[in-house]
Amino acid sequence: MWIVDSLPYLSPRLEGEVDAWTQEAAQAGRTGTQRLREVATEVPPSEVAAALGLVPGRPAVVRRRTMFLDDRPVELTDSWYPVEIAGGTTLAETGKIKGGAVTLLAGIGYPVHEAREDITFRGATSGEAAELGLAAGTPVIVLSRTCLNAEGVVFESSVMVMVAEGRHLRYRLVAG
Repeated sequence: MWIVDSLPYLSPRLEGEVDAWTQEAAQAGRTGTQRLREVATEVPPSEVAAALGLVPGRPAVVRRRTMFLDDRPVELTDSWYPVEIAGGTTLAETGKIKGGAVTLLAGIGYPVHEAREDITFRGATSGEAAELGLAAGTPVIVLSRTCLNAEGVVFESSVMVMVAEGRHLRYRLVAG
């Protein structure tokens, strides 16, 4: 069973610290890696545009990655950013971001103050199934996350399609 906690993925990394995925996998005695599939500026799906507060038809920067656990693809992550925030930064460039996107964003005034997550379950599309090594229609978890800074500015919307088998999502909520 693979237990995932969202909090490390929302916190900037310290100098020399590995990314949250690599660290979390290593703590479980496993190997977590990722492959950047694409970086593009394009019109996002309507749900993402709404989450980002974009006018329909307005483009955003997207970074598409495949996450691997012990060399097995387990998650597809598409992270979207308004062009006004990502344009001119390494978010809009192909290549690894030193310290990761969360660290870069915090450094330019967009630390995560609030994250809203929505979880659904459905069958994998044929494209998702091919990338994840599943049969089309195999159940997947879809986690949609929207990140806001302390001023309430939305600066990231990510859609993660996860292999459901063996996955356990863990949340810690602090009220008051």
